[in-house]
Amino acid sequence: MTSEKYGYFPCHFSLITFHLSLMEVVYEDNHIVIVAKQSGEIVQGDKTGDEPLSEKVKAYLKEKYQKPGAVFLGVVHRLDRPVGGLVMFARTSKALARLNKMFANGEVHKTYWAIVESDKSEVKSGKPSIHTSHLSLFTSHLECHLLEHWLTRNERQNKSYAHDHEVAGSKLARLRCRLLAQGDHYALVEVQLMTGRHHQIRCQLSAIGCPIKGDLKYGARRSNADGSISLLARRIAFIHPVSGADISIETPLPADPLWQALAAKAVHQTSPQTPA
Repeated sequence: MTSEKYGYFPCHFSLITFHLSLMEVVYEDNHIVIVAKQSGEIVQGDKTGDEPLSEKVKAYLKEKYQKPGAVFLGVVHRLDRPVGGLVMFARTSKALARLNKMFANGEVHKTYWAIVESDKSEVKSGKPSIHTSHLSLFTSHLECHLLEHWLTRNERQNKSYAHDHEVAGSKLARLRCRLLAQGDHYALVEVQLMTGRHHQIRCQLSAIGCPIKGDLKYGARRSNADGSISLLARRIAFIHPVSGADISIETPLPADPLWQALAAKAVHQTSPQTPA
């Protein structure tokens, strides 16, 4: 079967100028559109009144396909405002219903990259700024580590708190994390979510003494100049809800020098070594 039978037209890393804003459409077909959200954007409307990404995508689709009426677009997941990376939307009600079920069943696999505070000298000396039970996370490459906490949410503060045991009102949070590269003051880690809790990655990494760079709410030393936090929804993989095709999409890294330097080190460290 050809991909055209299903209206399966990849649109990889297409930069589309629309209404004076730059929106990066990473993948698009008749049922799904995936865009690279910029930090600072909101996915859905909120009390700020700022234009959400969902409305920008609707406007893009309306203009591109010259649709005379309202454009259908379903929000199937979200990213926190200071987080950048891949966001998927449903273009049809059929896709929306199926994607909602897939997300609920854990059939959509999301991978994040994060730059976390992790001083190389402290890792080597075992100083208590990093929780001792997780020191190995920052001393061995490629090995995945399971993090489990019970999270409670404070609605007034819009913040989650991690506990090492179940408490009243808590929900179990699980993720897998591995070290990609270690710099002098920061480390690059890869995270795979196994549950979807409020601020889960931010809260759990902070709980082991490694807050995400720029994330003041969860203990970072200082903010990033642009107000972002150094967390990126890097990759999304799933079975297409209509065509059944295997889809795996990855977004480019930010141009920020620290991102680029750590990523380059990660490639070097994970590349096969040529025998001497």
